[in-house]
Amino acid sequence: MTAVPPPSRPAGRQRDAARTRAEILDVATEEFARLGYTGARMDEIAARIHTTKRMIYYYFGGKEQLFTEVLERAYAVIRQQEQRLDVEDLAPVAAIRRLAELTFDHHEAHPDFIRLVSIENIHEAEHIAASPALGELNSPAIEIIGRILGEGRAQGVFTVEVDAVDLHAMISSFCFFRVSNRHTFAAIFGRDLTAKDRRDHYRTMLGDMVIAYLTGGASTPR
Repeated sequence: MTAVPPPSRPAGRQRDAARTRAEILDVATEEFARLGYTGARMDEIAARIHTTKRMIYYYFGGKEQLFTEVLERAYAVIRQQEQRLDVEDLAPVAAIRRLAELTFDHHEAHPDFIRLVSIENIHEAEHIAASPALGELNSPAIEIIGRILGEGRAQGVFTVEVDAVDLHAMISSFCFFRVSNRHTFAAIFGRDLTAKDRRDHYRTMLGDMVIAYLTGGASTPR
């Protein structure tokens, strides 16, 4: 694609490039999450931040590149949280529970992330596969889970043979479903999976399920 030259800016509206990019990404995240990749319109994104499509094309190159950067930023949030997770001083059971809780908390706090991932799955991960940043992404959680599993087996606490990726999928599945399917689940069963008065119940239940699986149902301290 031919590079778009810098657009002229009205007097008094000079903006810091990083701030402008962040504003575009904020609005684009909302529009893509709300309408999907196909339904979102560059005109609407530009109108919401009182700029022009020319400005967006200058910073991002086009709709596909913008959506890819939205995904990259969304994934970066949870990856940064995983990297900051400190479980070195925790026993294996407590450590794996803490990691499950981090995923639970993140998915609940970032419903746009859930919608964006669902949209990208509809597109068969074509943007992730084409992104150097996302295509090579390996969740820090996988390494952390691997270390915790190894320590738990060494101590004789974890008795089930499971690899870190499968356990990550198990944890993510519960957390993702709880947010992504809340409306259909409520319509069918009359229960809101994200109701505040049941939050602690589901957060504890997730940890209990994972620990029971890893320990073969043996009683372990929390």
